[in-house]
Amino acid sequence: MADGLFEMEPAEHHGSRESEEDRASAPVLLVAEAGLGALRCLLKPYGLHCDRVQDGQPIPGSFWGDSEAGLIGDRLLVRDDTPVHSALHEACHYICMSADRRASLHTDAAGDYDEENAVCYLQILLAGRLPGMGRERMMADMDAWGYSFRLGSARDWFERDAGDARAWLVAAGVIDEAGLPTGRLRH
Repeated sequence: MADGLFEMEPAEHHGSRESEEDRASAPVLLVAEAGLGALRCLLKPYGLHCDRVQDGQPIPGSFWGDSEAGLIGDRLLVRDDTPVHSALHEACHYICMSADRRASLHTDAAGDYDEENAVCYLQILLAGRLPGMGRERMMADMDAWGYSFRLGSARDWFERDAGDARAWLVAAGVIDEAGLPTGRLRH
């Protein structure tokens, strides 16, 4: 981008020898720990580009401000201190929104209740494909950050109360009948 706030980094993967349960007990995972390259690889099939914002700079397109990820068009904007759950949540909004909303996307992903549930479900699924994260860690980070589920935790919601979100994602072509991400945007 022309304003000089963004740095590009070659694709990379950061693995970990810790178990998924060990990672789940640590503070929320940050982009610096997971690696921007890993996010880029995960999101590439969706046509979503990940750009790093320089430390200390505001994140353009961030609805919540602070270290929370931003969305502008087909760009996911993060800093090293952006929580991975925030980056994946915003990325999943991009994946789950309609093409017309995606075309004019700037900051506010909008969406209705059903789409928001689908976004949360998909972010847990995609976390399972992100080295150093995993589903368990994502659910723990969502709970730690204050996501609110009527059953009390992200895990309980995902395992016992998210059938409607799963069905929404299947109907939208974002996951298949087996519950696996298709790598395609909502149709």
